[in-house]
Amino acid sequence: MPRLAKGRTLRQSIKLVEVGNMTQSILVTGGAGNIGSALTRALVKLPQTQVVVADNLSTGSRDKVQIDAGNLTVVKADANDFDDISSLFYRFHFTHVFHFAAVVGVQRTLANPLLVLRDITGIENVLRLCKNTGAERVYFASSSEVYGEPFEIPQNESTTPLNSRLPYAVVKNLGEVYLRTFQREFGLPFTIFRFFNTYGPRQSEDFVLPRFVRAAQRGEPLTIYGDGSQTRTFCYVDDTVDACIAVHRTRAHENEVINVGSDVEMSIRQLAEFVIEVLGSSSKLEFRPPLAEGDMTRRCPDTNKMKAILNRPLVPLEEGIRRLADHLSRPEDRPALRRVA
Repeated sequence: MPRLAKGRTLRQSIKLVEVGNMTQSILVTGGAGNIGSALTRALVKLPQTQVVVADNLSTGSRDKVQIDAGNLTVVKADANDFDDISSLFYRFHFTHVFHFAAVVGVQRTLANPLLVLRDITGIENVLRLCKNTGAERVYFASSSEVYGEPFEIPQNESTTPLNSRLPYAVVKNLGEVYLRTFQREFGLPFTIFRFFNTYGPRQSEDFVLPRFVRAAQRGEPLTIYGDGSQTRTFCYVDDTVDACIAVHRTRAHENEVINVGSDVEMSIRQLAEFVIEVLGSSSKLEFRPPLAEGDMTRRCPDTNKMKAILNRPLVPLEEGIRRLADHLSRPEDRPALRRVA
């Protein structure tokens, strides 16, 4: 019989074993998104693991979770709707939950602030259900946006003050507060991932790197908002996912925050020029007026925690761009979608 996790009842643990003889059952909310779908592809490879993806498909895509795995269940469900999401908790009795569901994208979040604020309800729903069903740990997708305009570079998980002002950043900041509060009040363990810019083959083309790569492949102008001096770092999705999996498998960073991203800082103009160079494109740069708000001047994380747990170099940006370009140039295999009955 598997070890009883703290807070789990014997009945819940027996129920878990009955679901396909799995020793862990994992929920990924927002699992049809960029990071969530890549994480799902890694989780289904873990031994004796049942994986359930819940996504309302508002920004995610069914195509991203077309995964041929017998231990995967995919269901359209909204974490912000308690009735929608609670049925999954009571059916599968999750041992671990990756709460990655959120409205994402700078322009989308600026245009829909009330929709963004609804994600607070989803955070509370997930945490209450984790507490009530005895989940062993919840992993939360926070964001570099909680740092706001930087007080210092690199931005450290413990020492850098948070400067959240826009709705998306405020929701992520409040989510972190919720996790700490549930841990203090109910003993629910957590890990907070503060994701910096992550790119990869299944990312929507309204994000900067897929947009630049696609334009460069077509010989079209690469559009930059403002003068392009704003800086970011770019982490390939495999590195992001490997960091998450390493934290999960080693049980590291319990009740802690970990920055997840690259620490190689470059301006958006430099990025555009680099994409053109790597792909040998004839594209030119096209400058448009800066965004009214939300385009912070600098981003660069302190990644000491991430580097220590990965214990390997990150994918170089040039290699990541080539991988992304290769993916955008070919159709993908699409096996049958698995869904909850």
